[in-house]
Formats: sequence, structure tokens, C-alpha cells
Amino acid sequence: MSTCSSDSRDLGEPIAGTAATARTWLLLEQPGPWGAKALTSSHLDPALGRALEAATRNTGVRVALIRRPGRHADGGPPVERQVYAAHTTPGHAWLHGTTVRDPRRLLDLDFAALGRGDAGSFDSALGASPYTGDPLALVCTNGKRDRCCALLGRPLAAELDAFGVGGVWEVTHLGGHRFSPTLLVLPYGYAYGRADADSVREILHQVRQGRIAVEGCRGNSAWERPGQAAELAVRRALGEYAADALSVVRTEGAAPRWTVTVAHTDGRHWHVIVAQGAALPPRAESCATSVLGSPSQMDVVAVRELAGATALAG
Repeated sequence: MSTCSSDSRDLGEPIAGTAATARTWLLLEQPGPWGAKALTSSHLDPALGRALEAATRNTGVRVALIRRPGRHADGGPPVERQVYAAHTTPGHAWLHGTTVRDPRRLLDLDFAALGRGDAGSFDSALGASPYTGDPLALVCTNGKRDRCCALLGRPLAAELDAFGVGGVWEVTHLGGHRFSPTLLVLPYGYAYGRADADSVREILHQVRQGRIAVEGCRGNSAWERPGQAAELAVRRALGEYAADALSVVRTEGAAPRWTVTVAHTDGRHWHVIVAQGAALPPRAESCATSVLGSPSQMDVVAVRELAGATALAG
């Protein structure tokens, strides 16, 4: 059976520079079924979902629903819901958590402060504290958005849970369902695609060491797509995997070509030339449509170290 994810895999579509963008993720537990637009088509009060969408607009905060792996019967609302907030900017990443009985309390948050990475605003509003458990592995399983997320994401989440991997949750739309199974790993905010249980366990092992696995990595959600591709290119060129080592400090230009400046904590800088290309041949970008398209891709043209003027092939 041909699907958008099998077509993407068979055609070798590049995966770097395809992560959803968010400086801060706000995650709310919502069991039960999810619709295509889960914030307003699940057992969460749709008025609350609309209010959260409006309140977070242009703040750098992205709201997603999470649920435990397994069956999702049409049960009643949970007595307590897990809530997480995670800021993903390297050098300033954090992950805090709490529980709430009334999800409307999330509207008390200062979303502008949360988007800037102010953990104190989250803690004071909801009585939250730093999360000290296993890294979070958020596997997209929203089959109403795209069937690949259910066909591939749900078995992956269930397998990880059966293996006793801590921190595994199902999550609503992460974008890029043609790269299913997709996941987001917190606290560092790197997204992955075409994952399997073995690769996820290795990714989480690296995160526990404060390191980033680059195989199958779509990018860090803190950056826009050109920055995601540029940062990963520098990581590969240097063999640099420390989570907080690199930052995107400037992006100049506009589609279809950008110059991205990537900085290392040791003071080195690189200019990375990123061009927007088109994935060919045309294919359906989602199982929900039969329309053929050519999804854009981020092609790294060159990586040049500024201090030493050393050119590295992109």
C-alpha cells in the first residue's frame, strides 16, 4: 500500500530542516480520540482550545495535546491532567511540569513571557517545577490528521511503552506526516522522522548524556527551517553533538536562498548557505489528498568557517 510516508522514504526526500517551529512547547494531557484539529475537535472544551490558539498566536508558544500510549476509549475527563512546558533555545533549554484539575487554568499563563523562555511565569501561574524524569519522547499519532501517524506512530509509541521506555507520550500534529513515524524529544526540542524503537532508544540515550543524535533528525524547533538545516550541517561537518554547543544567531536573505550564521559556544562562527529546493518528482504530500505537489526542501549549498575561512562541503 502506497502512502505519503512510503513515497517520501522511497524517493529519498531529505529530512533536515522540516521540524515544526516553536521556541516553547506547552503540552496538555487530553485522553480520548482526537480530531484533525485536536485543540478544537477532541474532548477538550473547544472554546478553551480556540482561546489557547488565540492567546499563543505570535508568542513563540505552540500548544499540543498529549495522551498515554494505548487504547483511547471514550471515557470521562481525567481528574488531573499532566501539563508540561519546554523552552528549546540552546543554552537556555528547560522542561517544567505540573498537574491541573481544570485545564482552563492554562489561560492564566503569560504566553509572551513563556515564549521568551521565562520559566518562572509558568511555575508561578500553575505551581510547576523543573521536570527531573526521563526525557520526553512525544510520538505523533493523530490519525485524523494523516493515516500514517496512526499506522506508524501508534505502534511505535506502544512498542516503546512496552519496552519500559520512560517519558513516552502520544502527541497531536508535529507536521511532516510524510516522515512518519515522527517524534519530538524534550527538553532540547529536536524532532525526528522515519523513527523505529531502536533509533528512539539511542536518541534518548544521547539526550541523557546531553548530546544530540543527528541521524533522522529534522531539526531544532527553536529555529526556522533554514536555521534547522544549517545547524545540522555544522554538527555533521564538525562531529559536534553536544546539545548546547551550537546556536543560530542570524538568518539573512529570503526564499529561495539564505545565509545563516551558526555560532559555537567556543567562539567560532560559520556562514551556511541554504537554498530552497523542490522535492521531485511530484507526489501527494499527505494521505488526505490526491493532489500532487513538490514539497519544499532545505538544501545546504556550503558551510564556511568565518574565523579560519575554512570551507566545508555542504
